[in-house]
Amino acid sequence: MTIKVRVPTPLQKLTGQPEVKVEAENVKGLIAQLEKNYPGIKDRICDETGKIRRFVNIYLNEEDIRFLEKEETSLKDGDEISIVPAIAGGI
Repeated sequence: MTIKVRVPTPLQKLTGQPEVKVEAENVKGLIAQLEKNYPGIKDRICDETGKIRRFVNIYLNEEDIRFLEKEETSLKDGDEISIVPAIAGGI
């Protein structure tokens, strides 16, 4: 099953493009496949325990996976994943 992944600008230096296609059954597998195809990307998405970093949001078809099954969220052909780093700041 092919999943379209929207890659944020800071990670595009690893992928070389704003969107990539990956085959995976769930978000955990998607991250593993991204790491296989683009070494070093997992360290930027996940912490040392393998959990998605607190400041990285992942959306499946515009729905936050934290409100689904997190890393175990199932994927199906044609799904779209967006990786969105949290932005902090103020005035």
